[in-house]
Amino acid sequence: MKMDERKQKVLQAIILDYIATADPVGSRTIAKKYDLGVSPATVRNEMADLEDMGFIEQPHTSAGRIPSQIGYRYYVDCLMEKEPVKAEMKEVVRSALVNRIRETEDLIQFSSRLLSQLTNYTAMVLAPFYGKNILRHIKILPIEAGKAVMVIVLDNGHVEHRIMEVPDYLGDDEFSTISAILNENLRGLTLEQWRPNLMQGIYRELNLHTKLLHDVISHIESHLESSMEYDHDQKVFMGGTLNILNQPEFKQIDRVKPLLELLEQEKILKDVLVPVSQSGVTVRIGTENKIEGMKDCSLITATYQVEGRVIGTLGVLGPTRMEYSKVIGVVEFLTSALAEALKKV
Repeated sequence: MKMDERKQKVLQAIILDYIATADPVGSRTIAKKYDLGVSPATVRNEMADLEDMGFIEQPHTSAGRIPSQIGYRYYVDCLMEKEPVKAEMKEVVRSALVNRIRETEDLIQFSSRLLSQLTNYTAMVLAPFYGKNILRHIKILPIEAGKAVMVIVLDNGHVEHRIMEVPDYLGDDEFSTISAILNENLRGLTLEQWRPNLMQGIYRELNLHTKLLHDVISHIESHLESSMEYDHDQKVFMGGTLNILNQPEFKQIDRVKPLLELLEQEKILKDVLVPVSQSGVTVRIGTENKIEGMKDCSLITATYQVEGRVIGTLGVLGPTRMEYSKVIGVVEFLTSALAEALKKV
């Protein structure tokens, strides 16, 4: 919908003021607080036009106006300037994520809490989707006589390690050889691609270490199978669930209760977090969310990727009176930072 520059400035001022205060905005407030170069009477006329166009509305009998869903959508698409995350904060976040890269689940849980703290809204993170697991790397390292640790890395960055008993006579060279042969034959394959003739070839190459090889292969297969089962029960990690209670719109219990009940239903949250697009940020405002309990909310989501493959989603849920410019900047940055951390795993 076409809008002249003055109306755009008035609409933007109304939205920014309402986001900051949660109070309906009057023409006198706009003229006084925002340097638009026009009188309160002119602002009042522009507000009347914006109301006729459906961009703002009058709640109850208040003299002020608030943005409509259409107004928020126009603001996000046409007027908003994304607020970048400060360099110092980026370093703090990256450092905090790196400190938790030992365990993928801990990293995802921490990311949800971090996202809620950075935005002051409710955060949701859909854990990595493993799909058809592809083996990326295998390493067997001696740790003491008769014991070694086997490390398995999947293509999505998920890491599994296991302490196992090994023959006392095996040294560093033998472990390096075994690791190299396993990587050469199995790297880049899914469990379904481990053909019998391929396995027979590996056993022939390592015929002096049949029992050890059997233990290693059994553990790798078990790990990949359990990971695929995990996919069907993909977790949603929440952060700042009660942040929604800090918003003036949800002070009334009858308004917030359906939303809190919704946030306890993981199946619905998984559906909500299914990516709309493979990359970029998606903003759904009010009734653009298909779930009834979210009609008074906005949801901002973005996918995170490892090596070009989408494996999960981050989401921020708040009122339609959300700080869109700030939240979009944070979500974009954190998806990137989380992907970097997962790669370092």
